[in-house]
Amino acid sequence: MFKDLIKKIAVELAAGQIPYMIIGGQAVLLYGEPRLTRDIDITLGVGVEKLPVIKATVRALGLEIEAENIDDFVRETMVFPAAEAKSGIRVDFVFSFSPYERQAIERATTISFDDVPVRFAALEDVVIHKVVAGRARDLEDIHSILLKNPGYDREYIRSWLKELDDALEGNFLGKFNAIASQA
Repeated sequence: MFKDLIKKIAVELAAGQIPYMIIGGQAVLLYGEPRLTRDIDITLGVGVEKLPVIKATVRALGLEIEAENIDDFVRETMVFPAAEAKSGIRVDFVFSFSPYERQAIERATTISFDDVPVRFAALEDVVIHKVVAGRARDLEDIHSILLKNPGYDREYIRSWLKELDDALEGNFLGKFNAIASQA
């Protein structure tokens, strides 16, 4: 179910020349322990000025829009929620434009799903996204990813988390260091 929808999305985004990377639970399945996930989270390498293009992409995929006034919703949240009616799988398209997100999309790993190239966030960028999200499930995901992949680029993660700490006045680097010391 998920794999078929991911392939369709990858083909459609490639056809529209929309840079992207899959993040969230689907990326955790690639790098961490298997777990239940009910959605597909996709960071887009475009800002909200491309909303008409993403609307057309969602329509071409046969997905249903999951917000009342999608234009206002996207401008407020930077997320375009959609779902596949048949399976009930939710797909969140996340608009991005920060230097970090642009670099993360460039670093994305291409995985072949039945000869369809699919772009997944690099392991380190999945960890960064999970640290920033900071929910209990995200912290568990980080721990499993780090345990399973001891050769990850710690300095890349620490550098971006320090920058995000400074910009957002967070404690992302401290959270990461605490998890990494246990992995």
